[in-house]
Amino acid sequence: METQTLKERLEKLFVEHKEQIIKHDPPSLAGARDKALGMFSKQGFPHKKLESWRNTDLSATLEREYATMFEPGHGDLSIDQVFRCNIHDLETDQISLLNGWFIDTKNPLQEQENGVIAGSLAAAMEAYPEIFEKHYGKYADTEKDSFQALNLAFAQDGFFIYVPDNVVVEKPMQMVSIINWEKGLFIQTRNLVILGKNSSMTMVHCDDSTNQEAMFKNAVTEVFIDEGAKLEHYKLQNLNNQSSLMNSTWFRQMKDSSLKSNAITLNGGLIRNYTHTVLDGEGASAEVYGVYLMDGKQHVDNQVVVDHAKPNCYSNELFKGILDDEASAAFNGHILVRKDAQQTNAFQNNKNILMTDAAKANAKPFLEIYADDVKCSHGATVGQLDPEAMFYLRQRGICEANARLLLLYAFAGEIVDKVGIEALKVRVDDMIRKRLKGELHICDTCALHCEGPNKEILFEIDMSKV
Repeated sequence: METQTLKERLEKLFVEHKEQIIKHDPPSLAGARDKALGMFSKQGFPHKKLESWRNTDLSATLEREYATMFEPGHGDLSIDQVFRCNIHDLETDQISLLNGWFIDTKNPLQEQENGVIAGSLAAAMEAYPEIFEKHYGKYADTEKDSFQALNLAFAQDGFFIYVPDNVVVEKPMQMVSIINWEKGLFIQTRNLVILGKNSSMTMVHCDDSTNQEAMFKNAVTEVFIDEGAKLEHYKLQNLNNQSSLMNSTWFRQMKDSSLKSNAITLNGGLIRNYTHTVLDGEGASAEVYGVYLMDGKQHVDNQVVVDHAKPNCYSNELFKGILDDEASAAFNGHILVRKDAQQTNAFQNNKNILMTDAAKANAKPFLEIYADDVKCSHGATVGQLDPEAMFYLRQRGICEANARLLLLYAFAGEIVDKVGIEALKVRVDDMIRKRLKGELHICDTCALHCEGPNKEILFEIDMSKV
């Protein structure tokens, strides 16, 4: 019997389970899933012959066997039974997914007195069709690559957050996506976040796995930031070495809106973060940051597109990576300045440290400018630790291992310092120090829901000699 490819299995699953997939769909989605699947069938999975995928090889991921869940498999659980956050002094409103499905099925939507709505996307489809239909599928480009189309065809649940005009959300909103299954899963989640005019919110989005089983997750998040609204967005990824994560986030910003996004990648077999920001209103600003620490044969691919569609906008990108053993990284940064986007200020930089000769980083910063009154720059560096800095520290009685740790810690610290939530900054700082010392693992010190003591990690260094 001929073995089916993953693409063929997915096409067959869509036909067999279509009634389950579309059961929550509003009329506006009629035919959209079929069209999206047709696009995926035509394009297939991305391959290395495509320019934007030339440094990321999916062949090993696509050869694995995966199961797909078309309904929740966890029964009636509460968040407390699955997730325990031990970040000291961090108070958040938590909503969680388990294996691609919203956990609290009895209370799928939280409706606060100030009008904020948060919870299950599947529930929001039915409860708030006007909000859903106005924004769903309006910002992600399903023709960009086949993963976008595949997600639109299969996605059944995910996170939904709506913030009304003029509302300041006091507590950070914490979205936790947990993978815990006895065999490999292929998960398609869809998230929709909407900020009204002059509103403000901080969002912490976490991807965690709790065992060593292989999983393949294809997640798409659409975020609309209306006039004068402000969003702080933090993405934390701590997955096992068998995992593959395709994470696409699409931001649409209106006049005088503000975005600050920070992606922190500490573990994962193969991770691709695609971030697409459209500055669609005059005076909008976007700061997009990222730090990644990879070892073994792990691979991370950061694709960042900033589209300056209107004048007088500002953007800044800074991504920094530390690669050990045979780890690899790719960075493709694309700044587009359209013809009428005068008075644009746009900056882009990617810096990588290679700890071994086998580690590899590919960087491709790119500017595409059609306006003549702009300030734009881009740059990329790939190298090893500064030998003069190492010599300076060694001359002050610091051993080679600790000198290396100090320099790497300082290198990553530039991104950590941009975390605006103090309790989260302290925890991320602690996690990076553990990661640099090889002490951060998904099983015993998972990124945000470990149950052990939150003990301080100290370098064994006599600072009086520095």
